[in-house]
Amino acid sequence: MPAITRWSLAHRWTVIVAWVVLALAGAVSAAESGGRLSFAFDLPGQPAYETNETIMRTFGSGGAADPLIVVARLPEGGLASPGARDTLRSAEGTVRGALPGARTASAVSDPGRAAAYVSKDGRTTFLVVYPVPDHTSSDPYAKALPALEKSLAGTRVGGEPLRVTGASVLASGGSNSGNSVLVETILAGVAALVVLAIVFGSLLALLPLLIAAVAIPTTFVGIYSLTYATTMSNLVQNIVALVGLGVAIDYALLVVTRWREERAAGRSDREAVLVSAATAGSSVVFSGITVTVSLAALALTSVPFLRSIGLAGMLIPLISVAVSITLLPVILDAAGSRLEWPRKRPPGTVSRMWTAIAAAVVRHRVAATCGALALLAALIAPVFSLRLGHPLAAAQATTASAEARAGLKALTDSGIGAGVLRPTEILLPADGSITAPGGVTVVEPAAWSRDGVHVAAAWSPADATTDAGKHALAQLRDAAAAVPGARVGGTPAQDGDFLHALYGGNLWIIVTVIVVVTFLLLSRALHSVWLPVKALLLNALSLAAAFGVLTLVWQHGHGASLFSSPATGAITLWVPLAVFALLFGLSMDYEVFILTRINEEYAAGYSTDEAVVRGIGHTGRLVSSGALILFLAFVALGGVPQTDVKILSTGLAAGIILDATVIRGVLAPALVALFGRLNWWVPGPLRRLLRITPLRPPTPAAHPQAAGEAACEGAAGG
Repeated sequence: MPAITRWSLAHRWTVIVAWVVLALAGAVSAAESGGRLSFAFDLPGQPAYETNETIMRTFGSGGAADPLIVVARLPEGGLASPGARDTLRSAEGTVRGALPGARTASAVSDPGRAAAYVSKDGRTTFLVVYPVPDHTSSDPYAKALPALEKSLAGTRVGGEPLRVTGASVLASGGSNSGNSVLVETILAGVAALVVLAIVFGSLLALLPLLIAAVAIPTTFVGIYSLTYATTMSNLVQNIVALVGLGVAIDYALLVVTRWREERAAGRSDREAVLVSAATAGSSVVFSGITVTVSLAALALTSVPFLRSIGLAGMLIPLISVAVSITLLPVILDAAGSRLEWPRKRPPGTVSRMWTAIAAAVVRHRVAATCGALALLAALIAPVFSLRLGHPLAAAQATTASAEARAGLKALTDSGIGAGVLRPTEILLPADGSITAPGGVTVVEPAAWSRDGVHVAAAWSPADATTDAGKHALAQLRDAAAAVPGARVGGTPAQDGDFLHALYGGNLWIIVTVIVVVTFLLLSRALHSVWLPVKALLLNALSLAAAFGVLTLVWQHGHGASLFSSPATGAITLWVPLAVFALLFGLSMDYEVFILTRINEEYAAGYSTDEAVVRGIGHTGRLVSSGALILFLAFVALGGVPQTDVKILSTGLAAGIILDATVIRGVLAPALVALFGRLNWWVPGPLRRLLRITPLRPPTPAAHPQAAGEAACEGAAGG
């Protein structure tokens, strides 16, 4: 690291110009790559996905795109009332005219199954509309929905307007409600600046944001290049913004804080830069590699959109590291002391608050360990009831338009239910027919036939996410299995494929790769076997607690009202894996920052207990500040209207704050103190296999002020 820093300082203008050019190129690439990113959640090789693709190719609509539902309130007499059928027939014709190529079905166009489209009291009916989806947008019906609403604007049935709802309408959170991800990222940046200003009290607060401002756009140079080699999901934009903001600020915080510390110890600016590179810079490199591993391992999954997140995730920490170890030292060397304005007194390098906390934890290590584990156990308990699936329609409706909410309410109040919003589609041969299981409605409109096949739509009153909805899907699969050539599709069936692809055998490959590589990296970085094992175990506890909070808040509804949403009844399919990949790397950052500093103090001659107290005293403020910035960023992200994003932001915010306080602030130092010198004991075979050089036991003579501590370490429980 000192060699890299010396080279950067000797070629400062080359470094500055190179990063400026890359950042500018990245800004252009970010604008250009937007049109090349994919909104698809493909699952190649999975049966329901392949069926949905066949439906889409054959009919031009449906499959993985749920229908829009037009709900009508009928007058007394129902369909038999004067003018009701004619009005509905005219409305359906208007819809087909407004949406060329759309598949439609209703009680008037499918008279053989008219009762399937009408509630038991005869007062509510609906029209199923499968528009041709637009896969160049995150909302496949972004153009179709306004056209549909406009075409039906003046239509009344018995004096009541027609209301348009649907799974995609509810999930969108309303067409213009809430802030965009870009706006939320800017708000997070402003919040980060406030925290940094409090931490530094000078213009140095701008440096971490400057590093993020260079690293994030530069990453888009790589992403834009990858769009020509493979499919890249539009989600990578959010991942790069979130992870980039977090890791770039964390890395810059660590380096700048150590540079300040060395200057306060009497070193010159140049000496402080070199020492911070050799210490904090090395920690940054190892941290960046662990974040890279946790996200790059997603590339092993069979799901294309997650593979693309893995590829993009591999870039952002590496580029953040590169900026932090090249450009940041150049700026500190050239203008660091001037950036201390307007601070007049030398900054404190040790947090008195965190020193006191660490001393209390070490002094009461057993009680601190038991207390932290008890709290984590309480938070982890809800995980055992976690259910994966789409959020319930009723939960998504709270942020949707008034018309979409009213349409859903009419369906549920009438007894038709939310199941019709996400029907199962069954592809059948021309002469095939499926028998409806008990409690399930099946329709096979004559118009839904083409090229020797036809499509049937099936639903139950229950939301497809609920246990009753999944039972109905299982019944339909059994019924379809009895029909030669029948294939089951639709979004409920594809959800099952998604679960298998995400959480099947490949998950264990991903987890194993992350654990093994992280263990090897940390073993070398920390000169220990136990410390990496402890770090991995604590990460598992941190992740489990985050999943528990997700389940408690969103699935069970304890606190969901803070987001103006009721309980969703399920956690979105992809959210746990995304939380895992993001939190694993980000939280490991803090563990590396803390443990490398404890190692440094231990190697300098301090006892285990004193090394823990000094290590936390030097890094506690850094870790808590970085965690607060990330927490505010994830809270800001929760301001977007989409329920899925709210769930993701909750898991990330809860995970990062729990990790920085309970896990790294209490449990980690308590365990290090409990194990004492055993933290750095490495068996001979492992020492040779992993090429680890264990740290030497503390030498009292190295630090006379630590002699008393070293002498009584055993009595203190170390």
